Amino acid sequence: MSNDIAQSTTASTKTFVTALVLNGIIVSAEITVFTIARRYFRFIYEPRSLSVLESKRQPPLSPRLFGWVLDVWNADYRKIKHINGLDSYFFIRFLRMMVRVMLPIWLLSWILLLPLDAIASTAPSHTGLDKFIFGNIGVTEQTRYAGHLIATWIFTVWIWWNIKLEMDHYILVRQEYLVSPAHTSTVQACSILITGIPHEYLSEPALTRLFGQLPGGVHKVWLNRNLGDIPNLFDRRLLACNMLEAAETSLLKKAIKRHKKQQKKVTGAEIKEKSSADAQPGSDTEAAPKTHIEELVPREKWPSHRLPLFSWMPFSLPFLGTKVDTIEWASNLVHEYNTELIQKRQVLATDIARTEAAEAHVTQRTHTIGAGIFNIAVPAVQVTLPFVGAHTTHDYEDQTYPPMNGAFILFNKQIAAHMAAHILTHHKPYQMSNALKYVEVAPDDVIWENLTLSGYERRVRLAISWAATIGIIIVWAIPVAFVGFISNIHALCSTYHWLAWVCKAPGVIISFVQGFASTVLLLLLFMLVPIIMRMLGRFEGIPQKKGVELSLMDRYFMFQVINGFLVITFSSGLIASLPFLVNNPSSVPSLLAQNLPKSSTFFLTFILLQGLSGMGGGFLQIVPLVLYYVKIILLGSTPRSVFGIKYEPRTADWGTLFPVMTQLVVITFGYSIISPIINGLAFAAFLFFYFLYKYLFTWVNDQPKSSDTGGLFFPKAIQHIFVGLYVQQLCLCALFFLAENSHKKPSAVPEGALLIVLIVCTAFFHNLIRNSYGPLVKNLPLTLADGPLHDDVGEKHDVPTTADQAPQLDPKSIGDIKDVKQDDEESSPRPDAADSSAHKHAASHPSKPGPHASSNSPFTEALEDDDAPADFTHPAAAKEQRIIWLPKDQLGLVHEIERGLDSLGIRHSTEGAVLDNDGHVDVTMTAPESLEVDEERLEERLDV
Repeated sequence: MSNDIAQSTTASTKTFVTALVLNGIIVSAEITVFTIARRYFRFIYEPRSLSVLESKRQPPLSPRLFGWVLDVWNADYRKIKHINGLDSYFFIRFLRMMVRVMLPIWLLSWILLLPLDAIASTAPSHTGLDKFIFGNIGVTEQTRYAGHLIATWIFTVWIWWNIKLEMDHYILVRQEYLVSPAHTSTVQACSILITGIPHEYLSEPALTRLFGQLPGGVHKVWLNRNLGDIPNLFDRRLLACNMLEAAETSLLKKAIKRHKKQQKKVTGAEIKEKSSADAQPGSDTEAAPKTHIEELVPREKWPSHRLPLFSWMPFSLPFLGTKVDTIEWASNLVHEYNTELIQKRQVLATDIARTEAAEAHVTQRTHTIGAGIFNIAVPAVQVTLPFVGAHTTHDYEDQTYPPMNGAFILFNKQIAAHMAAHILTHHKPYQMSNALKYVEVAPDDVIWENLTLSGYERRVRLAISWAATIGIIIVWAIPVAFVGFISNIHALCSTYHWLAWVCKAPGVIISFVQGFASTVLLLLLFMLVPIIMRMLGRFEGIPQKKGVELSLMDRYFMFQVINGFLVITFSSGLIASLPFLVNNPSSVPSLLAQNLPKSSTFFLTFILLQGLSGMGGGFLQIVPLVLYYVKIILLGSTPRSVFGIKYEPRTADWGTLFPVMTQLVVITFGYSIISPIINGLAFAAFLFFYFLYKYLFTWVNDQPKSSDTGGLFFPKAIQHIFVGLYVQQLCLCALFFLAENSHKKPSAVPEGALLIVLIVCTAFFHNLIRNSYGPLVKNLPLTLADGPLHDDVGEKHDVPTTADQAPQLDPKSIGDIKDVKQDDEESSPRPDAADSSAHKHAASHPSKPGPHASSNSPFTEALEDDDAPADFTHPAAAKEQRIIWLPKDQLGLVHEIERGLDSLGIRHSTEGAVLDNDGHVDVTMTAPESLEVDEERLEERLDV
């Protein structure tokens, strides 16, 4: 049996070496290909250097073969806050902190702990890597545990100091961001979303009066309404626009290709005559263009599709259902939806006006003032006093689109928004409570379907959502435990004879399965989990996309720690102990103390895979490179799809990216004393990741401003570090108490007791950090309401002052606050004459300033015009039909299509899109509706 154990431990060394060699080969190949390919595929490897927007453009990487290495090394990570926001900056800062933390831990652990574990140990059957683990200390060398205890205390205090340093820096940078002129002059800084509004306050004037008592008063209120079928109509119109755009472009491509074939068949004279006729498509506006396109493509060859058999079916079936002309069908549908939406928006505008009129009637209460006890003949005077007398509730049953229990409130001062979010607003439970208020709200970030949930419904959904999350963790533990078994399969085949055939396989194959295949299988098992958990976050009723990501970070980290660390640790360590436990069940404590550390081999290979292959794959970006050409060939059918494929920015999903890194922290801290070799690998991994993401967030990624939380993911990552400390200390404490000497007596009780003291100290420090910095993370201190922090503080902590953090903007030049772009496929252009009335009312009229309203609000002039786009109005209640974007062709065939669209009043454009003679679409600018918004903003800035 001892021979089986020896073989198992030797296999762990082969497993590690195999994983090291394999990952080294992979990362070398990836970096080599990246170094060569990056100069030829700049739109993949440095798209920000090619940006048409000067504000987003970055200096290109060096054209020299290895010049990129110095460029990435010399890049200033602090500039990332200007390039991609604070979330990106603090992610890089977190990686930088871990590099700083792991450097001395790596050096000290290898100098102190590796000799203690390996030299002159009497532990039996430990060879290779297993000589450098906690379990290698023999029963006669138990006093060596004092060195592990001292190292644990030193490492923990060092981590405490770094946490304190980083939280000081975080609070300073975040507060400077909150009070910077570039941020305070935006809608996001001064707005708040309130849900759970009681019936009596469901009107714009009522909310304006209630919150108008705060400093600066209320500037504008957007009341959420039950829009009925308007969102459904809006979505169906968007789908019809997509089908129409694709069908029209497909028709143009088919006509161009048929024209090219015809040219090859005609004589030179006919070609010349044909070209002359094609060059003047507008000479006979009634017949020539139409005849030409129909001659090229007969009507029966035009794009067509089948309708679903039943109206409730979401899709059609092949060869079943009515076959219709796609262009004609989609055009009529868009026209029908346009007309219907205009009518419904007019009804919505009427309901809004009736709500305001009803509120004005309710608040007018008459009271009489007489002469009183002096009996003086003074005539009675009738006055109107607000909020005096019985409060009558509104009756909205007669409205088609009644108000719901949520509203967006824009204040004139940023401090008022933060005060509104934290004061006790209502005297009843679940009515406008602080848990139902959200600050720093951007229109692009709103999940509109979650705004109508009541407080009770949110809590029920919260319970269901977390119950489902726990269920996923439990269910996934089964296949994850199987991966743990595979990671120590040599021990299994040594114990059970029916698996003996596995041990007969070549050693390289077994090492490959244990070291590389098991870690890849674990990553594949984890790929589906974030998708499900993100859906659970939306189901919970969280009204902001960034809130869903913050919730996902907690859920996914819990999943990673339990299934990606604890289950693997115990399943792999238990398998390592099976060969001897089967025949010696009485020696469970000592065997677990020796063999649980052996599960570190799996995590050594896991960190190798993440640090080497993960880093190389991040640079190579093989998936975006392949998908680019696949999408261009298969999906690049319209100008919009081509623009999305070529120029759509790549972003990071913080809800999954942060937990992946903090899981590495937990694994590293958990094994930093038990298996010190992991410290050097973790240091290298975090260093590689630091350079990788510094490159990505400087030259590749473009995070949308609306999704930036101002760094709220970073404090959660700090809390995850404490989880790693607790895991390390609890595991080590258990190993100390399980340790036995040659007489089968506990031999490390003092070390275990002192480690309990350390756990208590860690919990105290953890609580101190939470209580000290927790209130400062989300809230804006009153001392910062009047201006930025002192410059000397920023210089002391190497943080740019407010003047450096963002360009100084004149408040009068802020035009973006009124044109916040919706994160949908449609944007918010200026409404046409037919829909302007409904658009204005749907946007909710600007409410009158509160009693403390300031005329010096930085965006008073920007929003005082009622013709401004609807910032916090549901897109379905205000946005126009998305422009049908078609490419220009050399034959002028698109003009006929445009005439057909004009006859139905369908908006269209050919700006910036071309179709060549081979039928390939290309674009030279962004979508035309986005251009309209940019032009409006420019005009507004010039007008001011």
